[in-house]
Amino acid sequence: METYLVKKAEKPFHIEVDVPGSKSITNRALLMAAMAEGESLLKGVLFSDDSRYFLQALKDLGFFVEEDIDKRQVRIKGQGGSIPQKEASVYVGSAGTAARFLTAFLAMGDGCYEVDSSEQMRKRPMKELLLALEGLGAEITYHGQPYTFPMTIQGIGKKQESASIELNIDRSSQFLSALLMTAPLCFGQLTIRLIGSRSARSYVEMTEQMMKQFAHPGVQRKSENCYETAAGKYLAQDYQIEPDVSAACYFYAMAAVTGGSAIVRHMRKDSLQGDMKFLTVLEKMGCYISWKEGQLLLQGPEGGKLHGVAESFSDFSDQALTMAAIAPYADTPVTIQGIAHIRGQESDRVSVICKELGKLGIECSETEDSVTVYPGKLHGAEIETYDDHRVAMAFAIIGLRTEGIIIKNPSCCKKTFPEYFDVLDLI
Repeated sequence: METYLVKKAEKPFHIEVDVPGSKSITNRALLMAAMAEGESLLKGVLFSDDSRYFLQALKDLGFFVEEDIDKRQVRIKGQGGSIPQKEASVYVGSAGTAARFLTAFLAMGDGCYEVDSSEQMRKRPMKELLLALEGLGAEITYHGQPYTFPMTIQGIGKKQESASIELNIDRSSQFLSALLMTAPLCFGQLTIRLIGSRSARSYVEMTEQMMKQFAHPGVQRKSENCYETAAGKYLAQDYQIEPDVSAACYFYAMAAVTGGSAIVRHMRKDSLQGDMKFLTVLEKMGCYISWKEGQLLLQGPEGGKLHGVAESFSDFSDQALTMAAIAPYADTPVTIQGIAHIRGQESDRVSVICKELGKLGIECSETEDSVTVYPGKLHGAEIETYDDHRVAMAFAIIGLRTEGIIIKNPSCCKKTFPEYFDVLDLI
């Protein structure tokens, strides 16, 4: 399917759907299961492009991996921090989590590994993590541009009592998560001092909680910008992965703009995922949220009449595009702040917001760190998706209230939610 014509909603949507498991939790669980001692059973696994690259990489590194796609389950036999193959070639595709987490994992090992990625991933931020790994003793040879793929990684190998490193996470908090998870393989204690200005760390908090769930003693915060990992091992688990809140938010946004309602099944009040904060923003825009028989229900305002807001999305930036998609329907401008780092994701998402909304007749203004979307009368157009799954999924929401919205290359959603447009057809 080369294009997808969004069908305009003739009445408010009343949605009750399942969404795939969380990409962020899936890929952290895959890594921790591989580092653990013993066999783990992961349930509710997201099978998408990103997780498939991660799973194939683990197989290429010699791990026993058994997949049951129908049951959304994966069995992994961890090796207690050891990597079975001491020489291997690994391909991470366009998966940012796989690229950062596996690079750190290999750097903490005692083998020599060739690692490559897609052209898209070669343009995405890696330098800060690679500088830190080199500072800790990994030897990395770059076969193209410095500090990007393809590269050869010679692992640190030997155990060390302690070390310290500086790290900048302004472009991605995944750099910090990668070091926190993998440092115990080599270091009895690793002190990480953050430099830079980014303070939003919901995904780092997810990492810290999951380390404890896999029986690691966890991480100490010595100060706001200083983390200290402890010695310890991961233990195999039967582990249930939460639904992907990032995916759930598209359906809650659909209810918001159509004045309907939405339930995404199995959402959790104690969710580890930062994108839960997006629902609070929807409340400020006029939506109502309640827990009904254990399920999270969102009721949109009558007629989809939303209010404008100005909010920082630094801690849940995957929803910046979702907010941009519903912003033209608000009664006053919407300003999305704290998003400079999303310029270095699958696309320059700030520029994409302005360019694609401009095609639809909507005025936007941008700074390096924000975008403001002004209310206006929309018209149909073809939406370029830039091989970016979140552009495709978010901009489809616009078509529920505007005729003639065509999404180009909808199959790019296979990165995290292959069935997205099939689910949309059934609503």
